[in-house]
Amino acid sequence: MLLSIWLLLLVARAHAQQHPVTFFTKAEAARIASAVQRYPLLQQSYDQIKKEVDGWIGKDIPVPVPKDEAGGYTHTAHRFNYNLMFNSGVLYNITNDARYAALVKQLLLKYAKLNSTLPKHPKATGSSPGRLFWQALNDANWLVYTAMAYDLTRSAFTAAERKTIEDGAFRPQVEYFTRDLQKWFDKIHNHGVWACAGVGMVGIATDNKEYVDMALYGTAKDGKYGFLAQMEKLYSPDGYYTEGPYYARYAIYPYYIFANALHRAKPELKIFERRNRILQKALLATLQQTNLDGKFFPVNDAIKDKDFTTNELVTAIDIAWDVYGADAGLLAVAKKQNRVLLNSGGAMIAKAIASGQKFPDHYPYASVEYRDGVNGDEGGISFLRNGKGKDLTTLIFKYSSHGLSHGHFDKLNINLFDKGREILTDYGSARFVNVEQKYGGRYLPENDAYASQTIAHNTVVVDETSQFNGHEKLSGRHHSEKLFSSISDSVQVVSAVENNAYKGVQMKRTVYLVQLNRGKKIMVDVFSVRSADEHQYDLPFQYSGQLIATSFKYEAATANMRPMGTKNGYQYLWKEAEARTLDSLVRFTFLNGNTYYTILSVVEDSAQLFFTRTGANDPNFNLRRDPSFIIRKKGKDRLFVNVLDIHGAYDPVSESSSGSASEIKTIKTLRQDDRYTVIAMETGDQLVYICQSNQDTGKHTQHSFRQGSDVFTWTGPFLIRTRPLTTINQQTK
Repeated sequence: MLLSIWLLLLVARAHAQQHPVTFFTKAEAARIASAVQRYPLLQQSYDQIKKEVDGWIGKDIPVPVPKDEAGGYTHTAHRFNYNLMFNSGVLYNITNDARYAALVKQLLLKYAKLNSTLPKHPKATGSSPGRLFWQALNDANWLVYTAMAYDLTRSAFTAAERKTIEDGAFRPQVEYFTRDLQKWFDKIHNHGVWACAGVGMVGIATDNKEYVDMALYGTAKDGKYGFLAQMEKLYSPDGYYTEGPYYARYAIYPYYIFANALHRAKPELKIFERRNRILQKALLATLQQTNLDGKFFPVNDAIKDKDFTTNELVTAIDIAWDVYGADAGLLAVAKKQNRVLLNSGGAMIAKAIASGQKFPDHYPYASVEYRDGVNGDEGGISFLRNGKGKDLTTLIFKYSSHGLSHGHFDKLNINLFDKGREILTDYGSARFVNVEQKYGGRYLPENDAYASQTIAHNTVVVDETSQFNGHEKLSGRHHSEKLFSSISDSVQVVSAVENNAYKGVQMKRTVYLVQLNRGKKIMVDVFSVRSADEHQYDLPFQYSGQLIATSFKYEAATANMRPMGTKNGYQYLWKEAEARTLDSLVRFTFLNGNTYYTILSVVEDSAQLFFTRTGANDPNFNLRRDPSFIIRKKGKDRLFVNVLDIHGAYDPVSESSSGSASEIKTIKTLRQDDRYTVIAMETGDQLVYICQSNQDTGKHTQHSFRQGSDVFTWTGPFLIRTRPLTTINQQTK
């Protein structure tokens, strides 16, 4: 009997000696300590953290009773504290300096007193109120970081101190998540990822199997929810995160940091190999959804200034380097991040940079398409790219599912980036994160009322109503369907159809990114709308730049501006100018940076044109003053043919301008029926024909038809044919 007890004690002691395990092991920490002085980037990262933490050594650090919204004093204090505890725990293991463990102990004992007494946060709103913070999501952040801090320093605490901390600081939070907020904890959403990671980290740090199992498999432990289900259901097979790149960035931290802990604590899960290395795909897909400056493309809710130097991507890249191996593309990003984690991956990246390993100036962007949905059958999103380095052009075409609660009503939306600048824009989200004066740092009312509405995007709006009448659950049940695509050469194209956004209306959009001779780039946008009933169709182009010229006369509202409408986002648009046009090729040129851009639109019967700007009905000045150009057509079936021409150059230093007028002379629709759409465009010294099938879009289907003396024959869903204008003129003579 005594022998059995002795063996059990040995097993328990051996298990306890595994700590730390959440962030790194003691052996890894020793290797980091020996590497710090050898690699400058590792030394720099170490010095920065040490300087921040050392400033608090020996001081009484406040742990205030929560009362403020996001951005307020108490919110900022608790956020600062969990980062401070984590960094101090890392330094304790690298330096073996007991003062760092003492700092963590001081704070954890204070939280043990505070957390056991906390009610719902006084400024909490919504169905998932926090206790330390206004929303439970922030409490989950606290759990993730603080659990790692405890794991990193628990060896320095007495058994009594560990019990006090585990019972007082952690247990109340875990029970609150898994009991009071059970539906929220089990929700498939980025909040759920953080919640599972927080509870799971506490479980690993405190040797609590119950917590780990709930984190992995949900509160019922049946696998329908929990961290593993979050890995299965939030990413498509390609690694696309359904809420968009901004939230892919936010969610990737708990995915990677908890997987990092599980990699050590439960190696049998083979967490980084699950679902065909879905976490590796997720990281690479997230990076592909950034601009040349590293900013995440503003798909769905997004703060447009967030880029890949954020802590979440530093963490994911450094862990990925460790578990998936070296990657020159990641090294290009790590160089721009200019800091690394004090872990194995961070040390290896610092070593690679110090050794002069070659890597590209920019992340190796490519034309990519990502399917949406857990099975990859819920539409998707395409990123068409042309050019290299600073001359990169990116056309984004979104035909995905809604994107959960952070989605927008923007099926068949497009955006364009060129030379690192946003040209055809997306508002992103209406929010000032952690700015207390702006609605407590939360999403502003204008986020739902304007930013997520269809008119705030670059897709057709029917009868001044948003897609699915602005109903998230209804939109969430539908997605657009890709018809065909080709993304491999100088002519790239994607076509998709949307049948459910508006009752009785079919919308089909085909976008081309084409490189003509002499490197000239154009975007061709063919958008057909069909209905048995009369409708008003608005196609907005949200743009960034200064108006230079138009081919049409407009009436500017210089004395009395009025809103464009009364609801569905129209109430926030000032009507700055309007025009009417008949049977013409409309031209609108604007300047962005050093480049001119002209939108050319075919009007075969009549259309109204509007220049608008956000800001109407906005007395609190919550919205940016962004411009847009809206083309309005009325009828049953309507075709919008638009070409965006990238041309010319402007040098404000030398005060020189060249190519400020588009070379495109004519655009004509030669055929538009159930079978084919054919467009002819005269640009520069060539004639460009665009032919696409409207019925059979199979890759191997052969098509042929005659247009006057010309016979068009091709295989597949589309054809781009160019001819020199000199040949045409000679034939005419």
